[in-house]
Amino acid sequence: MARADYGNLIAGDWHTEGEAVANVNPSDLDDTIATYAFASAEDTHAAVDAAKRAFPQWAGLTPEQRQAPLEFIGDELIRRKDEIGRLLSREEGKPLAEGVGEVARAGQFFKFYGGEALRLHGDFTQSVRPGVEVEVRREPLGVVGLITPWNFPAAIPAWKIAPALAYGNAVVFKPAELVPGTAWALAEIISRSGLPEGLFNLVMGRGKDVGEAILSARDVAAVSFTGSAATGGHIARRCAETMKKVQLEMGGKNPLVVLDDADLETAAAAALNGYSGTGQKCTASSRLVVQEGIHDRFVDALSDKLAGYTVGHALDPETKCGPVVDETQLQQDLDYIALGQQEGAELVTGGQLLNRATRGHYLAPALFTGTRNDMRINREEIFGPVCAVIRVKDYAEALAVANDTEYGLTSAICTDSLKRASHFKANSRSGIVTVNLPTGGMDYHVPFGGMKASSYGPREQGQYARDFYTTTKTAYTKP
Repeated sequence: MARADYGNLIAGDWHTEGEAVANVNPSDLDDTIATYAFASAEDTHAAVDAAKRAFPQWAGLTPEQRQAPLEFIGDELIRRKDEIGRLLSREEGKPLAEGVGEVARAGQFFKFYGGEALRLHGDFTQSVRPGVEVEVRREPLGVVGLITPWNFPAAIPAWKIAPALAYGNAVVFKPAELVPGTAWALAEIISRSGLPEGLFNLVMGRGKDVGEAILSARDVAAVSFTGSAATGGHIARRCAETMKKVQLEMGGKNPLVVLDDADLETAAAAALNGYSGTGQKCTASSRLVVQEGIHDRFVDALSDKLAGYTVGHALDPETKCGPVVDETQLQQDLDYIALGQQEGAELVTGGQLLNRATRGHYLAPALFTGTRNDMRINREEIFGPVCAVIRVKDYAEALAVANDTEYGLTSAICTDSLKRASHFKANSRSGIVTVNLPTGGMDYHVPFGGMKASSYGPREQGQYARDFYTTTKTAYTKP
């Protein structure tokens, strides 16, 4: 039986046996980072059993006892942000500065929820019946399964794991197959934080093995998932079979509205942010809805910025846009670029493969103009460095186009009009709205989530995370 360099954490022990899968650097396809053990369905069920056994002890601790491990994890992530951030960028492909920043943000999540462990409140009130007291308390769910994507391999696991633990739950964590290194580094820190043995388990592997085992396990009380809408729908249906609580964060086709009165530099910078992380963000602005009076100047300004947007190795400090994460995603991006041209859109810049000093999945950021909102490149999530400009006559048309999508995660407007900004915030059909800011870059202490096909279930992040990771119990007492 093969042994990997790094293994899964199950019931407090590291398991390196089983299938050993190579983790390859998308910036340099000749660079294998390490091999990681992929878990089986049997391994996953063992992790669920371990979490179930450890749960009562953790749930019975005081809030302060739950706070201490979370503070430890957060402190170490922040202290080691350069080291782990470099690993993150090496395996996922985002520029080094973004990788380091993401690890620091992951640490902030753990420290925030360390505080939340002390702030879990209930309610005490009088009954409508004389002499009866009513107490409403929040209690943990039990074992939760956390399934995370590859595009934010530190931040998204952190914003799920931290509240799950803070509110007293046990965890079975399945990271995306493409980014096991960052997941393992996080799990290794968690393993030394003082949690009860088996409370937190790492099971790396494929969705058809590990993911399906989590969904089928009757001792898993809830599942939180971030990923594609198609997979999210499947998870919702599977969770319904065993009455699991479910939380889904899925895709986006996020509009950035630019009105004639917008500051041109602000608008172009906000649009450029949609290409950060190689456009591989559910919050990226992929539809640029631009009023006709500023349209041409905006396209020129954004094109100029893209001309200086260096595409290169993720660890090169000059890089602004790293490689696409893998061959499958790269081919999907290329297919959509070809489709946009077939649909009649004009490819203003980018869209071609690039050669660099190392073999990698390098793609020049693409910008389309002359597009309609009914084109597939404006309806379907591409998840790459591809944006499309839609020309509109006025604010009313801009709002209608912005809302004309099955998704509703984030939206933005660039304008100097307080009246239109206020109207947009109230009438944009998205869970997150920004004004004169990019559609990406959210704070960690406030709720995150969308509408329509973008989200399902309670919100993530901030105090609102307790609505998913706890349940309420109402107790009546006659003294």
